[in-house]
Amino acid sequence: MPTQMTFDSLQGDIRSYLERGSVNDQTVYNQLPSLINLAERRISNELKILGFIVAATFTLQAGVAVVQKPDRWRQTVSINVGNATSGTILRTQLLPRSQEYIRSYWPDETQTAPPKFYADYNYSSLLLGPTPDQAYPAEILYYEEPALLDATNQTNWITQYAPSLLLYSTLLECMPFLKKDDRMPMWQSMYDRTAAIFNAGDKERSLDRNVTRNSD
Repeated sequence: MPTQMTFDSLQGDIRSYLERGSVNDQTVYNQLPSLINLAERRISNELKILGFIVAATFTLQAGVAVVQKPDRWRQTVSINVGNATSGTILRTQLLPRSQEYIRSYWPDETQTAPPKFYADYNYSSLLLGPTPDQAYPAEILYYEEPALLDATNQTNWITQYAPSLLLYSTLLECMPFLKKDDRMPMWQSMYDRTAAIFNAGDKERSLDRNVTRNSD
C-alpha cells in the first residue's frame, strides 16, 4: 500500500537526506519544524494552482463597506453576490478595482447601493463600492495558504498531492541553515522542475475553463 507523507514522516525523510538530524543532533532536529513551515509558505506563495483555491460564503452587511477576508487568504480570484431577496439563485460578479478607484467612484461611504466593485483595503480586509444597501449573500473564491503542518496537524493538501515538492522545498530551506550553499542549486533545480509541472497542469485547466464548446 502506498504511504502518505505526514509531518512526522517528512522530518524522518529530511534527516535521512541530510544524513544528520537524529536525536543526537539536537540543533538540526529542533529546527526541522520551522524549516518545514518555511517550505510550505514558499510553495503557497509561489504557486497559483487549483489545489490552493477555496470557495467561502458570507453575507454582506447593509451600510458596511469594509469586509474581512477569510483566514489564511493570499489572493482573491473572484467575488460574486446573490440577490438580497431571492438568495443565490441570481449571481452578480463584482469587478476588481483599485482602492483609489472605488474611493473616487463612491466617495461617501455612508451612501448605499448595490455593490459593483471590490479592492484590497489592507491585507486582512476588502473594500466594496458602492457600500451595500442590503444584506447580500456572497461568495469569494481565493487562494489560501494551507494550514501549516505541526505535531497536531500531520497532513494537508501539499502532503497529499505534492509530497515531492514539499520534500525539495524543505531541503532547499535546510541548506542555508546547514551552511551547505553548494547543495542549493541541486535542490533548487529539483524544486523548480516539480513546481513547473504543477503550474503547467493548472495552466491547461485554466485555459480549458475559458474554452467555449459548441455542441455537435
